[in-house]
Amino acid sequence: MRPVYLTVGLLSVALGIVGIVLPLLPTVPFMILAAFCFAKASPAWEQRLLDHPRFGPHIVAWRTRGAISRRGKAMAVTALAASSALGFVMLDGWHAWMPLTVALVSGSWIVTRPS
Repeated sequence: MRPVYLTVGLLSVALGIVGIVLPLLPTVPFMILAAFCFAKASPAWEQRLLDHPRFGPHIVAWRTRGAISRRGKAMAVTALAASSALGFVMLDGWHAWMPLTVALVSGSWIVTRPS
């Protein structure tokens, strides 16, 4: 199972790095997933993520309290609102309501996490 966890961890880091550039792809959730996978496959790589100045505090906050920073929540809700508005404009019929529904469900979950 270690190779599977290592592969998923590396893919998560890659997607997280891509998320730094692409505005609608989240970065920190992929890094949290990578830390989880590395904990099972490579404790040294897990520690590198935990020690990272940008991602480490978010990973530790999630692990200890299930917390998302206020800034992270604001950015997530803003991205969800923008993508649902874009979907509402670009899609036709009942499909136009799907992004809004997903944004409301996921956004309400994000907002209810501790800060």
